Amino acid sequence: MKNKILMKLVAAFAVVMLLFSIVLGSVFLILFRNHTITINRTTMEQKAVSIASTLSSFQEGNRGYGAYLRFLDELAMAEVWIVDEHLNISVHGHGMHSANYQKLPENAEEIVSRVFSGELTYGEEFSDLLGTNALTVGAPILDGERVIGAVLLHSPISGINAAVEQGILALIIGIGVALIFAGIAAALLSYRFTRPLAQMKTTALELADGNYVAQTGVCQQDEIGQLASVLDTLALRLQSAEAEQEKLNRLRENFVANVSHELRTPVAVLRGSLELLQDGTVNKPEEISDYYDQMLSESNHLERLVNDLLDLSRLQDEGFHLTISEVNLCDVVQDATRAIRRTALIKNITVAVEVPDTECLVMGDYDRIRQLLLILLDNAVKFSVEQGLIQVNLTKKDGFVLTVTDHGIGISPEDIPYIFDRFHKTHAKENKNGTGLGLAIANEIAKRHKASIHVESNETETTFYLFLPETAPLIK
Repeated sequence: MKNKILMKLVAAFAVVMLLFSIVLGSVFLILFRNHTITINRTTMEQKAVSIASTLSSFQEGNRGYGAYLRFLDELAMAEVWIVDEHLNISVHGHGMHSANYQKLPENAEEIVSRVFSGELTYGEEFSDLLGTNALTVGAPILDGERVIGAVLLHSPISGINAAVEQGILALIIGIGVALIFAGIAAALLSYRFTRPLAQMKTTALELADGNYVAQTGVCQQDEIGQLASVLDTLALRLQSAEAEQEKLNRLRENFVANVSHELRTPVAVLRGSLELLQDGTVNKPEEISDYYDQMLSESNHLERLVNDLLDLSRLQDEGFHLTISEVNLCDVVQDATRAIRRTALIKNITVAVEVPDTECLVMGDYDRIRQLLLILLDNAVKFSVEQGLIQVNLTKKDGFVLTVTDHGIGISPEDIPYIFDRFHKTHAKENKNGTGLGLAIANEIAKRHKASIHVESNETETTFYLFLPETAPLIK
């Protein structure tokens, strides 16, 4: 069934309004009836007191007494009795001459008893005289301070009941109209309440189908709005995750393609050389030696490629932990430059080092920082000219800045944005034996140490800048 919540909310509103109307009507009925009876009783009491006072004054001088008595019923607009203490009717209204009204009301004895004790009293019960519920009011007739009689006014409550019935009818009509408008308002409010839920359901289904650009479009400052905001945030994160996954897939595809390309050449050379040696095509000792040298070179290249791939894979793995300790950068720089000097001597390259006299302490992995420096120094030697100069400078400024400068062929502006990408190699002859992974490894090591690395280059000079924070939280 569609819109179950909507129907439940409308039904709940209807039940609440119906219960409210029943309670309100019952309370109104009781209060209105009591109020109406109180008003009539008060009016009858005032009339009874007025008649008793008038009769008391007639006791002092009897002028007009008989004429007044003849019109008591009309004046009081009720049945009137004037009785003594023993319930003897002294005088009664002209309507009392009828045979049907010769006896007093049922509760007259109790009322007369209270009247002769000096009280203004009343009673309410079913009247056989009138055939309906009636109200009887009694007031004392005084002679000085002595009660000499009682005035009894007897009036049916049917008029009161009629007024109450009219009030109830008006209340029912009012409640009915109110229920109609309340029902319309309840339906509108329920629809407004359930509409955002329907929108969120639609968005959730679209997300389940892979449409991560879907948004709820709900803007409310309440719990429903917060839920919609969470759903929109989830959609954005799924969209971002999808984009990241696509990027990773492309990188993986490129990685596989690049690895296949890099492996194909040395494997093909090794296989071709072995086939020539096996079938005896190459049989001269000097040629056999050349093939062995070529196979050894390709094996070394293949070994470097595999090692670089393993290093890069480890560094990019979040589960791989560095060996973090306190490291003196000055020692690392001196160690790395000593190691590279042997390679630099082949091209008669001078390596000049300048480090501070004080200790340069950072938190990091000694071996990985040394590996990073060796990658930069190896590239500097590779692209430097014969008898060139490599300058290594370490300075302290809001951390430590290490620069490695070579005076060689430089890096073209087109290549600079991509030199830290995997398998990116320049087409220079000096780079024919490179794997294209060195600077990618250096960049990953820098990231692991919360460091930054960038390069500036022109046609005759290239400088790599490495900034290491003096103290910083590290990825272990």
